[in-house]
Amino acid sequence: MNQTKTAFFFVLLLVLWGVYGILQTPDSSEWTMSDEGLISYPKRGDVVYSITDMDNTGTSDTLKLVSFESQNVVINGLLRIPGSDTKVPAVVLLPGAGVTKENEQGLASIISSMGYASIALDQRNLGGIDPQSDLEMFKTGMEPVEYSMVYDVLKATDVLRAQPQIDAGNIAVIGSSNGGRFAIIATALDPAIKGVIGISTSGYDTDSINPARVSDMEAYTFYRSIDPDMYIRQISPRRVVMLHSFNDTIIPYGMAQKTFGKAGESKAMYNITDSTHGYTSSMQPYLEQELRTIFGF
Repeated sequence: MNQTKTAFFFVLLLVLWGVYGILQTPDSSEWTMSDEGLISYPKRGDVVYSITDMDNTGTSDTLKLVSFESQNVVINGLLRIPGSDTKVPAVVLLPGAGVTKENEQGLASIISSMGYASIALDQRNLGGIDPQSDLEMFKTGMEPVEYSMVYDVLKATDVLRAQPQIDAGNIAVIGSSNGGRFAIIATALDPAIKGVIGISTSGYDTDSINPARVSDMEAYTFYRSIDPDMYIRQISPRRVVMLHSFNDTIIPYGMAQKTFGKAGESKAMYNITDSTHGYTSSMQPYLEQELRTIFGF
């Protein structure tokens, strides 16, 4: 009897120790920073998600609500898959600040008509950013929200790769405005992403700042770490595409030009004569052409 009790408590101790070990295991999404000040995520945990079918009446597409875990937060997205007998390439769609996944379905439908699936995300804070708050988090060793938003994009690509209707080897990212910034950084971090298309977006040109004249080096380091300009060259030789209106009143065309100039080959920039910030129908021919290029069709 005593031997039985001893064995029982020994097993119980092992179980409790195992649970303790799980609780103490560092988050596999923990970010690191290189000597150059660029962030990365060396590990990504298993993708955990749920899918709910939606009413697809009136469309040949399959539309699903997807919820996935990303750093203990649930991110929601709309997955749109065109009717096809074969697996299709797919894109992560990152709207501009304040734009919901539902509002992005016009562009998602256009992409579907080209034969590609998409997952449009409700980004954290609906794509809005608070650099000053993030800086304070950075200074205290906490993960800034903008870093987490990049990680969300990486997890969204994992969700796409897990879908049986999608060609897991053909995933790209498209982002508008703020979403374009996260799209560029995420694409730089994951070599499995085939390419990126930035719509009405740019970096912050922090490399034009003379570090010798900086009084707050922590702030300087942080702002460089969220600047797409610091990452865009890493995407080469994968495709970088930028679509921008000459008369964009939100992000000046000149800023987009500077960011594009920092990208390596292969790359392309298309300049639209509209005054719209964000996607416009004038961009559609270039979008279709470049998606074919990215996916190798």
